[in-house]
Amino acid sequence: MTQTEKRIYLIKSLLSEQPQYADIAIPAGEQEQKNLLRSLFNIRMPNPVSKAFLQIQDAYLQEEALQKGITEFTGLHPVQGQIYLWQGDITTLRCDAIVNAANSALLGCFVPCHGCIDNAIHSAAGVQLRLECARIMERASSTETNRSGGRKKAVEPAGKAKITTAYNLPCRYVLHTVGPIISGRVTQQDCDLLTDCYRSCLELAAAYHLKSLAFCCISTGEFHFPNKEAAEIAVRTVKDYQAKHQNGLEVIFNVFKDKDYEIYRQLLG
Repeated sequence: MTQTEKRIYLIKSLLSEQPQYADIAIPAGEQEQKNLLRSLFNIRMPNPVSKAFLQIQDAYLQEEALQKGITEFTGLHPVQGQIYLWQGDITTLRCDAIVNAANSALLGCFVPCHGCIDNAIHSAAGVQLRLECARIMERASSTETNRSGGRKKAVEPAGKAKITTAYNLPCRYVLHTVGPIISGRVTQQDCDLLTDCYRSCLELAAAYHLKSLAFCCISTGEFHFPNKEAAEIAVRTVKDYQAKHQNGLEVIFNVFKDKDYEIYRQLLG
């Protein structure tokens, strides 16, 4: 099957799961088809899926990743000790793990083609990522039920971290962490929670014996943490951790926007 044939197969399969969208016509243009497919991925609930679907989806997404171009961590150069600064699309980076700035439901972004990193990571990884996240939250819900005696939907707290397989991403794992949401003045509690996000990811990476970890700019997008203050916390937390735990963990600060690159470049000299 060509990429176009795979894409149309996936679109038809996903539309068949959604009777309310039965009248949607598949557009002729390649980019319009890609947008529709991503939208259908985004809104799909974590329901079981056939092996045939996964086989075609995986082949399609892996080819898309190759076409975008994969950046090898081994080709990057440190800016300071075991710290790297790289500007690019984190879904194209081949390293041990990347960090996803998740929401409290931990299921990915359900807004079609939304610009957040959570959406980008789930879209490139495939439907298996949402399924694994759902299993994690289901186990958490069972724990809450046992404690309270009643059914309670789990919510992932800010400052913690969970690990999943990366599926069709070039990295091996994804670490999911929920950062603080800023709605006014940044408080000390907000700063402490963001520090906890970075520390939790570093500790989880070490627990899984990972050697390279790429951080996105946690909480600075949809959660509105000021970029400079967030970067200062990120750099300080990573440096403190590396000084105390000389375990060889190499950290990449991944940025997408020019302003974030300049902030980190100044902080890292």
